[in-house]
Amino acid sequence: MFKFSIVKNSKKSRARLGFLETDHGVVETPAMVAVATQATVKTLTSEEAIEAGSQILICNTFHLHLKPGENVVKNNGGLHKFMNWPRPLMTDSAGYQVFSLGFGRDQKVGKIASGKTKIISQAVQPSRVKITDRGVYFNSPVEGKRIFIGPSESIKIQEQLGADIIFTFDECTSPLADHEYTKHSLERTHRWANICLEEKISKQALFGIVQGGKFKDLRIQSAKFIGSLPFDGFGIGGEFGSSPHPESGCGDKDKKIMTEMLDWVLAELPPKKPRHLLGIGHPDDIEKIIKAGVDTFDCIVPTHYARHGIAFTSEGKPDLNKTIFLKDKKPLDEKCACLVCQNYTRAYICHLLRANEITALRLLTYHNLSYFNKYVAEIREKIKTGKL
Repeated sequence: MFKFSIVKNSKKSRARLGFLETDHGVVETPAMVAVATQATVKTLTSEEAIEAGSQILICNTFHLHLKPGENVVKNNGGLHKFMNWPRPLMTDSAGYQVFSLGFGRDQKVGKIASGKTKIISQAVQPSRVKITDRGVYFNSPVEGKRIFIGPSESIKIQEQLGADIIFTFDECTSPLADHEYTKHSLERTHRWANICLEEKISKQALFGIVQGGKFKDLRIQSAKFIGSLPFDGFGIGGEFGSSPHPESGCGDKDKKIMTEMLDWVLAELPPKKPRHLLGIGHPDDIEKIIKAGVDTFDCIVPTHYARHGIAFTSEGKPDLNKTIFLKDKKPLDEKCACLVCQNYTRAYICHLLRANEITALRLLTYHNLSYFNKYVAEIREKIKTGKL
C-alpha cells in the first residue's frame, strides 16, 4: 500500500504539508530521511533512531548487495525485520555509486566541484568503474571481484531487500561532466527508467530519478520525461548539495544553482506526487529546499558530522574535540530536550572523544539526529500556521 496526500499548500512559498502512507506507517512531510547505509544509522540502534524522531530511513542497495547480500536479508524476513525497524524504509538504486566509485574517486570530487576544473567529456571512462548502455561494472571494495548492476539487477536486489519505496537505477553524473557527456548519460538513465518500470513485479512504490546536472535544458528534459511515466513519486539526483565533510561546505553560488535547479525540475513534475531530493540536507539548505516544494530528502550530515566530533546546536556547530570543552559543564544545546542534552555535558563528551571512546559518537549522533528532526518539525509547523 502506498498513498501520498497533500493537506496544505503554503501561500508564501511552494512548500506543502502531506502524508506518505505505507504498509509500515505514515510519514508526515516534509521530512528528513535519515541514512542507514548498511541497515543501521551508524552508532545507533533502531530504537534510538526512533527516539531521536526519525520517521523513515534510507538504506544503500549497493553496500547491502555486497554484504550481507540481498538473499540473506530476504531470508531474515526483509529489511524491516532484519534491522528491527517498524517504520517506512527506502532503498536507493546504486546509481550514486556509479559516480562516487567512478569519477568521484578518480578526481577526488564530491557532489560539488570544490574549485576543480578538469572537465569530463563523452570519450572518458572512470578508471575503476565501466559504464555501458546495459549497466555498470564495479570492482567490489569488499572482495575486489567484478560486479555488474544494471536497471534489472537493481530492481531485483531492491525487491528482495523489501523497502517500502525503491528507486530507478541511474547514473549520478559528476559536477565536472560537460553538456555532451551529461546529455548522453541522461539518455541512458531514461532508458534504464523504462526498464525498471518493466522489471518491477513487487507492490513497492517506485520513484523515478531526474538527472541532468547543472544544465537547464537537460534538467527540464529529464523532468518532463520522468514525470510523464507512471512512477509513484520522483527522486531528484545530481551534484548540487552541501559537502558532507565538516571542513568543507556549499558556497553561495552552489546554493543558488541548487535552488534554480529545483525550480526548473519541480515546475515540470506532476504536482500531486511526492518529490524526494537525494543526498542534500545541511541545515542551511533545508528551509530552501522545502520552500521550493521538496517533500522528503535524505542526508548524511547529522551522522557524518557527529563522527567527526561536531554537534549541531541553536548557537552553532561546536567541535567537541577541542580541549576548551573539557571545562564546559553545559549540555550540547541548552534549548534541546533530547536525552543527551538532558543527561550529559560538553565536558564529558569532549573527554570521551579525546579518549577515543565510541560512546561519544553515539551521543553526538543521537543529539544531531534529534536536532535535525526537530528542525524539520518546526518547519512543518511554520507551514501549518502560514509562516512559511
